[in-house]
Amino acid sequence: MEIALRHQTNAYRAVYVTEIAGTLWVVHAFQKKSKTGVKTSKLDVELIRERLRRLRRELLQ
Repeated sequence: MEIALRHQTNAYRAVYVTEIAGTLWVVHAFQKKSKTGVKTSKLDVELIRERLRRLRRELLQ
């Protein structure tokens, strides 16, 4: 799930997971830099995926 927030002229994103070990984990949050488009960058998406894999591996051993 992604939360998209606007503050003044900036846009922020927070990506989080709620169902790992019954706890809310913030996986990645960042300020959106792009002036055009709403897509999250591929670098951020890959970072989120890697963090999710690592978190699941650590918590579900």
